[in-house]
Amino acid sequence: MHPTISAIAVASLIVAGTVIWRSGSPSTDLTLGTAAMPPLQELHTMASVHKLPVQELDDQSFVYSAGKR
Repeated sequence: MHPTISAIAVASLIVAGTVIWRSGSPSTDLTLGTAAMPPLQELHTMASVHKLPVQELDDQSFVYSAGKR
């Protein structure tokens, strides 16, 4: 009984390994996807970022000095 179960488990692992190995590595798919990404400047031009208004921010941070203790 135990050798039969072991043989089935080994066969299952071999089949699973073969399927995963033949499917290819996912890292090549990611590399191809990022290689097709246009440069950032081109994306800004397509989105008309230069037409947006300039936002001015006031610095409202406080600096506290460590007083005498």
